[in-house]
Amino acid sequence: MAGTSSVIVAGLTAAALATIGYLGHRAAVTAPAGPHRPASGTAAAVQKALRDGGHPAALPARSGTGERVVYALGKDRVWLVEENGKVRRTYGVSPSTVDPEPGTYRVTSRSAAVTGSDGVPVEHVVRFASVEGTAIGFSAAVDGSAPRLDPEQRTGGIRETRTDGEALWRFATIGRKVVVVR
Repeated sequence: MAGTSSVIVAGLTAAALATIGYLGHRAAVTAPAGPHRPASGTAAAVQKALRDGGHPAALPARSGTGERVVYALGKDRVWLVEENGKVRRTYGVSPSTVDPEPGTYRVTSRSAAVTGSDGVPVEHVVRFASVEGTAIGFSAAVDGSAPRLDPEQRTGGIRETRTDGEALWRFATIGRKVVVVR
């Protein structure tokens, strides 16, 4: 019996080593030609490398300056950015059926609690744009649900969790800059 166990262990070890060798070879073949190195010693270069590296939560390039809310349409993500450019918070959102055009907006109105255009009670509503009569803004469903998007219905509510909605509510006061990027 001991001989059979040794053969099985040896076979499994050989298979594992072959798999590791194959994966190592694939990684070497598909890796970029050289390492990406930011200019030495600058925080800006490190931030640029993070943005350019495709990190999903990295602040998008060309998203403005100063204290602002950044909303990336393609990533369905929001960043709350402090005056010095430091990201205070970032989180994913559920998009609305109507998107604002990329550009710079200002928070125009806020409501502590209302009923959303989809009939769901929402809180911490922060509006910043309007598209053909549809108000666009961030909100959190009181029941914590994500919207059920019906492409036939024009809705402007960009849904976030209640915790994220509360953070945005505290940050995005009337007049706060909102930058929308692709």
